[in-house]
Amino acid sequence: VQLQASGGGLVQPGGSLRLSCATSGIRFSNSVTGWYRQAPGKQRELVAALTSGGTNYADSVKGRFAISRDSNKNTVYLQMNSLKPEDTAVYYCNAARSNYPQYNYWGQGTQVTVSS
Repeated sequence: VQLQASGGGLVQPGGSLRLSCATSGIRFSNSVTGWYRQAPGKQRELVAALTSGGTNYADSVKGRFAISRDSNKNTVYLQMNSLKPEDTAVYYCNAARSNYPQYNYWGQGTQVTVSS
């Protein structure tokens, strides 16, 4: 199983970025896929997740971020609009399954910096 995150970078406040997470060995229909972030000195937090029941977002990103996935490309995306300095963090993609066989896989982080 591999999760490869990309798309981070430096962007000005109000700008946009799209993160991608290319996966292999994961069946989207059996997994919860999501994006987390960790800012310096803070705990890792859930940003957005795709479940069989729909999407979940942290309150801080609702209306600005959108998670999606392309099953043909085995890729999960996070479209981030109206970025704020407080969105600065390392972003990680995740794929997890709570039923047997359980798993919890992480991609390497991608840095997002929002600064003028």
